[in-house]
Amino acid sequence: MTTTLPSLDALVDAAVGFAIPMRLRFRDTSVREGLLIRGPAGWGEFAPFPEYAPAESSRWLACAVEAAWVGWPAPVRTTVPVNAIVPAVPPAVAAELVAAAGCATVKVKVAQHGQRLDDDVARLRAVREALGPDGAIRIDANGAWTVDEAVDALAALAPFRLQYVEQPCASLAELARLRRRTDVLVAVDEGVRRAPDPSHVEGLRAAADVVVLKAAPLGGVAPALALAKASGLPAVVSSALDTSVGLAAGLALAAALPTLPYACGLGTASLLSSDVAADRVHPDGGVLMVRSVEPDPDHLSAVAMDPMQMAAWLDRLAASYDHLAAVGGTA
Repeated sequence: MTTTLPSLDALVDAAVGFAIPMRLRFRDTSVREGLLIRGPAGWGEFAPFPEYAPAESSRWLACAVEAAWVGWPAPVRTTVPVNAIVPAVPPAVAAELVAAAGCATVKVKVAQHGQRLDDDVARLRAVREALGPDGAIRIDANGAWTVDEAVDALAALAPFRLQYVEQPCASLAELARLRRRTDVLVAVDEGVRRAPDPSHVEGLRAAADVVVLKAAPLGGVAPALALAKASGLPAVVSSALDTSVGLAAGLALAAALPTLPYACGLGTASLLSSDVAADRVHPDGGVLMVRSVEPDPDHLSAVAMDPMQMAAWLDRLAASYDHLAAVGGTA
């Protein structure tokens, strides 16, 4: 996507900060922070994770600018099926989350630092029992395993009938070696979205059966759609712990894909203790309606950042803006 960037002053003037506690610690995050930015086309969200440098964070800014100043492609569907999400929690909590979600597909976090494979087995067993025999289970290791560890882990978890494993190893070369040693389908997430240039990833077809797309880390809906087309792989759209404003971009991406063979990871608003919108993006019967989202002033006020946090986020915005402007407004 090539976009004429608004001025930095315009972005700063349009930015509203949020800090929302998580219901459960997830991805080593206990409070989700970021900026919402309002433009002529609507609202965008800029919320790169704390460890992301300006180059990577600039893609999140490109996504926010696309949402607020450009808009999204026309949808080809009005609803998107979604999966439930189970963090690295004890089995009893995992079962409760599955029962409460009402989704036919569940994504389970595994390979959590400080836990063992036995913990993953117990969590998967509880999820399968709560979900029933016909539901789909996918797991996400966030690149934590070596190839040998992944082979052993997948053998132990295979009895729970895995739909696929997401990012079991860190590198594409490792994923390619793993695919030759397992019958479980392999999905790639960080291996694409954290690449120096996600639009040109060598070896993707050898490394993965499925590509996971996240609008913000890939620079917006349009670049993510282009990546899906270039990869030739089935795509799953997932969130990056977004508020409902950010989830709207993911919905727009899922709605615009020509085919959508898998449930998407966009039912994550429930991981946040509150939201920026009164009508938060929440699945009904495992399905989300495709729609835009308007923040609610009262909700924004309730989750507002303190001045010191806001100043730090505006500094991140400026650094990301400088990088994005240097490359011509492309993610």
